[in-house]
Amino acid sequence: MEQKNLTATVTEFVLLGLTQSPELQRFLFIIFSILYLTTWLGNFIIITTVISNHRLHTPIYFLLANLAFIDISDSIVSVPKMLLGLLSQHKTISFNECILQMFFFHFIAGAMVFLLVVMAADRYVAIHKPLQYLTIMNRGVCGGLVAGTWMGGLAHSAIQIGLVLQLPFCGSNVLDNFYCDIPQVVKLACTDTYLFELLMVSQSGVLAIIIFILLLISYTIILVKIRTHLTEGKRRHKAFSTCSSHLIVVTLYYGCSSLIYLRPNSINLPDSNKVLSLIYTTVTSTLNPFIYTLRNKEVKEGLRKILGDDEEKSIFS
Repeated sequence: MEQKNLTATVTEFVLLGLTQSPELQRFLFIIFSILYLTTWLGNFIIITTVISNHRLHTPIYFLLANLAFIDISDSIVSVPKMLLGLLSQHKTISFNECILQMFFFHFIAGAMVFLLVVMAADRYVAIHKPLQYLTIMNRGVCGGLVAGTWMGGLAHSAIQIGLVLQLPFCGSNVLDNFYCDIPQVVKLACTDTYLFELLMVSQSGVLAIIIFILLLISYTIILVKIRTHLTEGKRRHKAFSTCSSHLIVVTLYYGCSSLIYLRPNSINLPDSNKVLSLIYTTVTSTLNPFIYTLRNKEVKEGLRKILGDDEEKSIFS
């Protein structure tokens, strides 16, 4: 595989991709093309349904629509490049394009991390302060919280990429992955990266695992509250269903990100990195619409109104 001269500045990276087998590449191209289209379709349906149905103009659905937008944005950053790579044996990405990909990937991923925290807080208020819920989570508060998630993602990404740009790249240019990400790129720097790795682990890995633990504790408290204080069957079932859905996505997202960014670069497990990266970048964005929203009764009713009564009977009967 191509490598640059050890004294030359790296101007592009070679991506090894998911596999070197042409037959397997074609099969994976079909699978991930379907997943990519499903991600777009599922999340677009959620956004359209929430916008068009006034009954869904509530804090939780506003947050879910923003999550759907983040899922679409996240898939755009890495999946198209992966699909193109599956059609080619020679996969390259320019240095500047690699930096941009990492910037937007961590920008959107950071926004996702903070939005999941906001959604947990929303559920906490809804369960513990039901009478004051709409007053506390009013439109201005929700808008400010969502804006804060994007600002938090921007700050996180700017810090990470700013540190990467300080590193010299003058040796190997081969990345054993299907997209550019900071842990793999840092390993190619022709200088000691120990301090940078510590900063990366502390900002990405440790922060992710701390938030993950806090979210698990908060959802446990919420579920205990639901079990002990809600007596109405339908209401309890709906609350359990919503919180358990949130918990599944939180576990998938934070679990994978913690394993990717907490592991030191000295531990090189390329196959596990690729599997975790696929779940982190592709699978969660596809599953989110089904886990969170499309099995939700209120969203189904809103979708039925968009499709019309005739189509409703054939699709939802």
